[in-house]
Amino acid sequence: QVQVVESGGGLVQPGGSLRLSCAVSGSDFKFYVANWYRQAPGKEREMVASINSDGSTVLANSVKGRFAISGDNAKYALYLQMNSLKPEDTAIYYCVYQGRWGRGIQVTVSS
Repeated sequence: QVQVVESGGGLVQPGGSLRLSCAVSGSDFKFYVANWYRQAPGKEREMVASINSDGSTVLANSVKGRFAISGDNAKYALYLQMNSLKPEDTAIYYCVYQGRWGRGIQVTVSS
Protein backbone atom coordinates (compact mmCIF):
# COMPACT_ATOMS: atom_id res chain seq x y z
CA GLN A 1 0.00 0.00 0.00
CA VAL A 2 1.40 3.37 -1.02
CA GLN A 3 2.02 5.79 1.83
CA VAL A 4 2.92 9.44 1.53
CA VAL A 5 4.36 11.49 4.39
CA GLU A 6 5.23 15.18 4.26
CA SER A 7 7.85 16.92 6.38
CA GLY A 8 9.77 20.19 6.55
CA GLY A 9 7.00 22.68 7.22
CA GLY A 10 6.99 25.33 9.91
CA LEU A 11 7.13 29.04 10.56
CA VAL A 12 9.28 31.29 8.39
CA GLN A 13 9.58 35.03 7.96
CA PRO A 14 8.56 36.72 4.70
CA GLY A 15 11.35 36.42 2.17
CA GLY A 16 12.61 33.23 3.74
CA SER A 17 12.88 29.70 2.38
CA LEU A 18 11.65 26.23 3.27
CA ARG A 19 12.03 22.86 1.64
CA LEU A 20 9.18 20.43 1.96
CA SER A 21 9.92 16.74 1.63
CA CYS A 22 7.58 13.92 0.71
CA ALA A 23 8.59 10.37 1.57
CA VAL A 24 6.91 7.69 -0.52
CA SER A 25 6.75 4.03 0.44
CA GLY A 26 5.07 1.02 -1.12
CA SER A 27 5.86 2.03 -4.70
CA ASP A 28 8.67 1.28 -7.14
CA PHE A 29 8.85 5.01 -7.94
CA LYS A 30 9.49 4.28 -11.62
CA PHE A 31 6.55 5.77 -13.48
CA TYR A 32 4.54 8.36 -11.63
CA VAL A 33 2.80 11.67 -11.53
CA ALA A 34 3.10 13.63 -8.32
CA ASN A 35 1.83 16.98 -7.14
CA TRP A 36 2.01 19.45 -4.33
CA TYR A 37 -1.28 21.10 -3.41
CA ARG A 38 -2.02 23.70 -0.79
CA GLN A 39 -5.08 24.98 0.99
CA ALA A 40 -5.26 28.20 2.92
CA PRO A 41 -8.02 28.93 5.47
CA GLY A 42 -11.20 29.93 3.70
CA LYS A 43 -9.74 29.31 0.25
CA GLU A 44 -10.06 26.56 -2.31
CA ARG A 45 -7.37 23.94 -2.66
CA GLU A 46 -4.77 24.95 -5.23
CA MET A 47 -2.30 22.83 -7.17
CA VAL A 48 1.12 24.36 -6.65
CA ALA A 49 3.41 22.08 -8.64
CA SER A 50 3.45 18.86 -10.59
CA ILE A 51 6.18 16.47 -11.69
CA ASN A 52 6.31 13.35 -13.86
CA SER A 53 8.79 10.52 -13.55
CA ASP A 54 10.46 11.77 -16.75
CA GLY A 55 11.32 14.94 -14.87
CA SER A 56 8.91 17.34 -16.55
CA THR A 57 7.42 19.89 -14.17
CA VAL A 58 4.60 22.39 -14.04
CA LEU A 59 4.30 25.27 -11.58
CA ALA A 60 1.31 27.42 -10.75
CA ASN A 61 1.62 31.03 -11.90
CA SER A 62 1.44 32.17 -8.29
CA VAL A 63 4.73 30.41 -7.45
CA LYS A 64 6.70 30.53 -10.70
CA GLY A 65 10.17 31.89 -10.16
CA ARG A 66 9.99 31.17 -6.42
CA PHE A 67 9.19 27.46 -6.00
CA ALA A 68 10.70 24.37 -7.57
CA ILE A 69 9.57 20.74 -7.50
CA SER A 70 11.95 17.82 -7.79
CA GLY A 71 12.12 14.10 -7.24
CA ASP A 72 14.83 11.71 -6.09
CA ASN A 73 14.14 8.23 -7.40
CA ALA A 74 16.95 6.71 -5.34
CA LYS A 75 15.45 8.05 -2.12
CA TYR A 76 11.78 7.56 -3.07
CA ALA A 77 11.25 11.22 -2.25
CA LEU A 78 9.77 14.37 -3.67
CA TYR A 79 10.63 17.91 -2.73
CA LEU A 80 9.18 21.38 -2.94
CA GLN A 81 11.78 24.11 -2.58
CA MET A 82 10.08 27.36 -1.61
CA ASN A 83 12.00 30.63 -1.81
CA SER A 84 11.00 34.27 -1.38
CA LEU A 85 8.05 33.18 0.70
CA LYS A 86 5.12 35.54 1.15
CA PRO A 87 2.39 35.64 3.80
CA GLU A 88 -0.08 34.51 1.13
CA ASP A 89 1.88 31.25 0.82
CA THR A 90 0.61 30.32 4.28
CA ALA A 91 -1.37 27.11 3.92
CA ILE A 92 -1.43 23.42 4.57
CA TYR A 93 0.66 21.76 1.88
CA TYR A 94 -0.18 18.28 0.62
CA CYS A 95 1.95 15.85 -1.33
CA VAL A 96 0.02 13.69 -3.78
CA TYR A 97 1.70 10.65 -5.34
CA GLN A 98 -0.22 8.70 -7.97
CA GLY A 99 -3.44 9.98 -6.47
CA ARG A 100 -2.50 9.08 -2.89
CA TRP A 101 -2.66 12.07 -0.55
CA GLY A 102 -0.47 12.72 2.45
CA ARG A 103 -1.92 14.19 5.63
CA GLY A 104 -0.52 17.62 4.87
CA ILE A 105 1.90 19.90 6.65
CA GLN A 106 1.50 23.48 7.85
CA VAL A 107 3.56 26.28 6.35
CA THR A 108 3.19 29.68 8.00
CA VAL A 109 4.85 32.79 6.61
CA SER A 110 4.74 35.59 9.14
CA SER A 111 6.94 38.15 10.83
